[in-house]
Amino acid sequence: MSVKTPATRIRVGKYELGRTLGEGSFAKVKFAKNVENGDAVAIKILNRDQVLKHKMVEQIKREIATMKLIKHPNVIKIFEVMGSKSKIYIVIEFIDGGELFDKIAKHGRLKEDEARSYFHQLINAVDYCHSRGVYHRDLKPENLLLDSYGVLKISDFGLSALSQQVRGDGLLHTACGTPNYVAPEVLNDKGYDGTASDIWSCGVILFVLMAGYLPFDEPNLMQLYKRIGKADFSHPSWFSSGAKKLISRILDPNPLTRITISEILEDEWFKKGYKPPHFEKEEGVNLDDVDAVFNDSKENLVTERKEKPVSMNAFELISRSQGFSLENLFEKQTGLVKRETRFTSQCPANEIMSKIEEAAKPLGFNVDKRNYKMKLKGDKTGRKGQLSVATEVFEVAPSLHMVELRKTGGDTLEFHKFYNSFSSELKDIVWKSEGNTEELRS
Repeated sequence: MSVKTPATRIRVGKYELGRTLGEGSFAKVKFAKNVENGDAVAIKILNRDQVLKHKMVEQIKREIATMKLIKHPNVIKIFEVMGSKSKIYIVIEFIDGGELFDKIAKHGRLKEDEARSYFHQLINAVDYCHSRGVYHRDLKPENLLLDSYGVLKISDFGLSALSQQVRGDGLLHTACGTPNYVAPEVLNDKGYDGTASDIWSCGVILFVLMAGYLPFDEPNLMQLYKRIGKADFSHPSWFSSGAKKLISRILDPNPLTRITISEILEDEWFKKGYKPPHFEKEEGVNLDDVDAVFNDSKENLVTERKEKPVSMNAFELISRSQGFSLENLFEKQTGLVKRETRFTSQCPANEIMSKIEEAAKPLGFNVDKRNYKMKLKGDKTGRKGQLSVATEVFEVAPSLHMVELRKTGGDTLEFHKFYNSFSSELKDIVWKSEGNTEELRS
């Protein structure tokens, strides 16, 4: 990872791109700011050549157009689409409350009523999108976010296929990532129906919310697949009889007899405290940008413009550094380790890199170093093989570096386990100053 001395600002249209929020097989999500009004957004960036190679243009056009029309309180909004010669930019709502599963990692399992409330929101969103022919296909912890008011927001609805491999038969197939939330028919590799597979994933999510652990969890992938295929799991003793009954009907390995959403809505356990969603349908949605991105016209293309390089100023350092977080001033400390975290160090960059490598290898991670960037990938024979972490070192001043760690793949709960072990090995390189004990935490 090359040491970054002063940062270069990149503009795409009216948006100034910032830090990376997440990345997939051929898509990356970046934080961005609308320079005209100051609004924060997230921008999903796709490689145009990859989209063409996998013959996904029509599917992507259809799903983006549909998602622009979907305005649901529990689904992240798509605002607009832009295209350059090499990339496609999907501008979406930025959610700042973190992942729902961070609550479990910090406080343990949720009480039944709280888990049911989130499950209500999840089913409302899934039902609404299914009724409009849009399927998620990859519901998992990373896609369940909370806004600043604690409202559940599903991300990547209708776009999740972009992070999966599509083979010559035209059917969707799971290529990578954590299979623990995936329906048996998806793992069978024969193609699948998005409706039933989404419902299965919702059942696994409900189980984890209430139990604090996964229903199907084996270190060996083949054993894991067998357990999922037979729905071989047991309910914790603290689950109510109503919850056990509903989860068992959702985690039915036969998609043809699995409970439907309309049946879930009539379930007695589900109906307790349920309130149907109320929201106004927005009119006048413009879809011209969706067509413009994919046609051959050059007049609608945007370009990435690199602005004059600027040094990372004090405010930027404060806002990006965990130890100096401005959230402390507003009493918004969550104490959660999220998908990314940062710390500062007065050690030389090479020493920081060596220490990270030394800490990662005993935990079973392979290390891929490129200058001052590093990718950590787990042993692929076990469940940690699903986990990957990217690190990067930034030079803030000649004697001060900031280190960013970001989860780029794998299960959120598994990341927390890794993080606890990993962070304890790095304490001696983290900068500690008078009045501020900087620790690897969020």
